Formats: sequence, structure tokens, C-alpha cells
Amino acid sequence: MSRIGKKPVSLPTGVTVNVGSDNVIVVKGPKGELRQSVDRDIRMDVRDNQIVFERPTDQIRHRAQHGLYRALVSNMVSGVTEGFKKELELVGVGYKASNQGNLLDLSLGYSHNIIIEVPKELKVTTTQEKGDNPRIFLEGIDKQLLGQVAAKIRSLRKPEPYKGKGVKYKGEYIRRKAGKAAGK
Repeated sequence: MSRIGKKPVSLPTGVTVNVGSDNVIVVKGPKGELRQSVDRDIRMDVRDNQIVFERPTDQIRHRAQHGLYRALVSNMVSGVTEGFKKELELVGVGYKASNQGNLLDLSLGYSHNIIIEVPKELKVTTTQEKGDNPRIFLEGIDKQLLGQVAAKIRSLRKPEPYKGKGVKYKGEYIRRKAGKAAGK
């Protein structure tokens, strides 16, 4: 059996789970509500503050989905209780970030500023202190949406290996390359 799939998801206090007849699981908690449709072959049972996932056969498809849906629901439970955060750092001369509400205004060395509308489910804040790189903080309860938006922002100017300039995640290691060898 799948090691991840057979582990039950424990429900903290204040979190309620409803499994609909059309296999849509709804998780409600102190920070909000999330929905996820689950494949009809995977069975979910809520027993004494735990969600248990079971698969019908040992087919490759069922084994893969068993662990997948358990991990997705586990992320939903931790999202509605604690939430998720991502921090991005802008490395480069003249790189700036500012926001008004959920509009993110980025200056990344192009001839124009890039304006991104962050989904309303996420909260975005920016800081720009003297002597430190500008930072973008993303917070939300949906781990998948948070990662997708952070990856989209990073893809606007990926870190390059020679000087390390670009948008990178906080704590991300950029593998550096040696520049052109000096002439004679």
C-alpha cells in the first residue's frame, strides 16, 4: 500500500470536513473554506477526528491517486488552520516591487513596469528597506494557488547563473558559473 495514502489525516479542533455525494470534499476552518473534487474510485471516511483514504485495487492509477488525494486534503487541512507563506526576493540594481491592494507593480529591468493582479484569495505585501533587496510576501490558505502565483512572478525574471540577478525564492540557492576567461 501507499505509505502516504494509508496515513490518516488528523483533524485539529475547529476544522470540519464534509464529503458530498459527488465526491467533493469541503474543509472549513478558522481561516476559510476549501473544496476539492476527488476521483470516484477513492473512498474517504471521517472517523474520530481523522480522515482515512482507501483505494479499490492495486492498479497503478489507483495507487497514484491514493497518495495524491491524501496529500491534497492534508494540505487543505493545514491551510485552513495555519495558512501558507512564500517569500520572494528581487536581486538586481534598480529592481523594485510595490503593491496597492492585490495589484503588484514590478520593475525588473525591462523598459516597462509589469503589473500583476494577484488573486483575491491571496494576500500580498512588499517591503523595500535601504541596503536590503526588495521582498514580496504572499500568504493564503490554498497551497496550490500560492505556489502557482509565486512561480508566475519568478518566471518574469528567473535568476541567472552569472551574477545571480532576478526574482528568487527566499533561501533558494543559485548555482553560479564562472564568467568569460580573461584575455591575453
